[in-house]
Amino acid sequence: MATTLRLSLPGLTTSLGLLFLAGAAALLLAAPARRPAPAFPLPQTTIVPPATLVHRLDGEYSRAGRPIDAPRVTVKIGAPLEIMRYQVTAADYARCVAAGACKRLDSPAPRGDLPVTGVSHTDATDYAAWLSRETGAVWRLPSDREWAHAAGSRFVDDARGFDPDATNPAQRWLADYEREANRKAASDPAPRTIGSFGANEHGVHDIAGNVWEWTRTCLRRVTQDAAGTTIGETGNCGIYVVEGQHRAMMTFFIRNPKSGGCSVGTPPDNLGFRLVREQSWRDRLPEGLRRLLPA
Repeated sequence: MATTLRLSLPGLTTSLGLLFLAGAAALLLAAPARRPAPAFPLPQTTIVPPATLVHRLDGEYSRAGRPIDAPRVTVKIGAPLEIMRYQVTAADYARCVAAGACKRLDSPAPRGDLPVTGVSHTDATDYAAWLSRETGAVWRLPSDREWAHAAGSRFVDDARGFDPDATNPAQRWLADYEREANRKAASDPAPRTIGSFGANEHGVHDIAGNVWEWTRTCLRRVTQDAAGTTIGETGNCGIYVVEGQHRAMMTFFIRNPKSGGCSVGTPPDNLGFRLVREQSWRDRLPEGLRRLLPA
C-alpha cells in the first residue's frame, strides 16, 4: 500500500500542476483586452520602492490650549509607489479641457511645457478622473505621506519650533520669523519650466520646487491635554494639505460665487499637482504571466 502511494505522488503532483496551468491559461484567455492607447503621450512615472520613514504627521496640534508641533512617527510604506516624474503640464490639462472634462482656467499658462497652476482641488480630481477613463488605469492625488515618501531627501520638515512649556510668546514669534524668512529666501522667482529643479534620488523631478502640489489629505485638528494625551480630533475636507517647499493648508476653492462661502476665489498661481497611479491586478502578476496577457 505504501509503495503504491509513493509511486502515485509524482503523477498526482504532475496532474495538479497541469490543472493549475490550465486554469491559469483559461483566466488569461478570458481576461479583457487592454483598451487602445490614447492619442496623447502617457505620463512618465517612476517607482518609489517600499520604505520606512520618520515622518512628522500632518495636522494642527494643540496642547492645553497652546499650539504645538505635530509629532514625528515611524511610517511604513509597504508597497511600491508609482508617481508622475513631472507635474501635470498646461498642455496635459488643456487636453482635458478640450474633452469637456475639466474646467477652463482663469489664467492659463502661456506655454504648454509649463506646470499647470491656478488649479483647485476639484480641477485636479477632475483631471485624475478623466485620465483614468482615457487610460484604463486608476490615477489619483497622493496622500500627504505618499508625497513625503516620493519627495525623499527633498521633503522639508514643517516644524515651527513650538515649545508647549514655554510661557514667553516672543520665543514662538522669533521662531516663526526665522522660518518664514528662510522660506522667502528660498522662493525667489525661478523658471518653472518642467525639469528646472532637477530630480531627486527617486527620479521625481521638480518636487519641492516653487510649485506647490495638492494632496488628498484633509486638514486635521488634534487636541491634547497637558499630559500629551489626545482628547479630541476633528477633520475638515474643505481644506487640504498642499506640499512644496513646505507644508501648508489650502481651501479646495470653488469657482461659482453664487454658492458663497470662504472657498470662493481663484487658486494661487503657484499651485499645481502630480498624480499617483494605482497598481492593477495585472501589475501584481509575475512578469512571465503578464507577457501572456492580451495586449
